[in-house]
Amino acid sequence: MKTYNLFISHSWNYADQYDRLVELLRERRYFAFRDYSVPMDDPIHDAGTDDQLRQAIRDQMTPCHVVLILSGIYATYSKWINIEIDLAESGFSQAKPIIAIRPWGSERISAPVRQAADRIVRWNTESVVGAIRDLG
Repeated sequence: MKTYNLFISHSWNYADQYDRLVELLRERRYFAFRDYSVPMDDPIHDAGTDDQLRQAIRDQMTPCHVVLILSGIYATYSKWINIEIDLAESGFSQAKPIIAIRPWGSERISAPVRQAADRIVRWNTESVVGAIRDLG
């Protein structure tokens, strides 16, 4: 069984969504993954310059097969998420596929995320895991 390396882009202001997604993936039988997301207490948060921040995020993303983005409207205003999208699209010799996950109960997602996404899925286990398997 393949183990998928995932970078889950999210806002720590909405950490509960991130936690629910990770739990959803952990509970899925016959699906293995490693989470390369930036933990809340990671020193990356103290990157002194935009270039240092960009490099730190790139280092986290390097081993990942896909980038998952929790795509609430807040993503439009996040400097981090925009950097993560840019890196996934053009920061590596081969682009990292982007999977946008619609927030639970929401139809609206961030325009930049929608435009960058290789796949947009609903918030349910089979949609998310299926997209990871297809693109990863």
